[in-house]
Parts: sequence; C-alpha cells; structure tokens
Amino acid sequence: MIRDFQSNDTEALVGVWRAATSVAHPFLAGDFVEAEAENLRKIYLVHAQTRVIEVNDQVAGFTAIIGNEVGGLFLDPQQHGRGLGRALMDDVAKTHGTLEVEVFERNAVGRRFYNRYGFEQIGTSIHEATGETVLRLVHTAANMEEAL
Repeated sequence: MIRDFQSNDTEALVGVWRAATSVAHPFLAGDFVEAEAENLRKIYLVHAQTRVIEVNDQVAGFTAIIGNEVGGLFLDPQQHGRGLGRALMDDVAKTHGTLEVEVFERNAVGRRFYNRYGFEQIGTSIHEATGETVLRLVHTAANMEEAL
C-alpha cells in the first residue's frame, strides 16, 4: 500500500533511511549522517510531498518530492528486489511530468535503480557538504518507454 506521510511515520522513516543509507552511502561521514537524520525529521519529511509504502502494515520505504525533484527514495534494504522502488516511482511519475534527482556517484545501488527506471544523466556537480561527486539525472515519459 502506498499512502501519504503522517507525522507518526517519522521515526519509522528515519529507521528506513538509516538502513538504506548504510547500504547505499557507506562513504558518508557519521557526523553528516547524524545531521541529515535530524534534517529528515525536522525539514525534509514535513516540507516535501512524502509518500510511504507499507508491506504487511509495516513501513518499508518512502519517496520525498519537492516540485519535480526526487529529494529521496529510500527502501528498507531487506525489501530490495521486490518492485517496491518501482512502485514508489510509478506513484510519483503518474502525477509529475519530468522528474529530476541527484544521486551520489558512489551510490551504486541508487544509480543502478535510476538507470533501470529510465533516468538519464544531464550533469555533475560536487556536493558541498561532503565533497562527493553528484550526478544529476532526469526522467521523462519518453525515457520510461525506452526503458521498457
């Protein structure tokens, strides 16, 4: 089931985010991760259009969208490979035209997912807070048709 975020989801989503971050972003410094966990609680979840996916009445992942920007797509790593990430992106894509996202270059999990979904790279930059290279990706309906 995919539904809108509710404030009582916060700690479950932070837990999913931490688990996903440990797999996808092992290169991030602990102090940065801690600061981002606080930002997730106080800023990101409440100011984004956040959608939650549940499996057996348990939070399994979420997307956070601001405008047409995918601010985050995170799944409990135990749920990888079950189509939940695709379901979350399909949910977002049906209400947004073009989508954009930034993904760390060293995030092999995220890069593989976005590539399979049909995102294409349109630029690179340096993430100021971490010094890591970030790839900017875009997705359109035409990209999706080509990915199928």
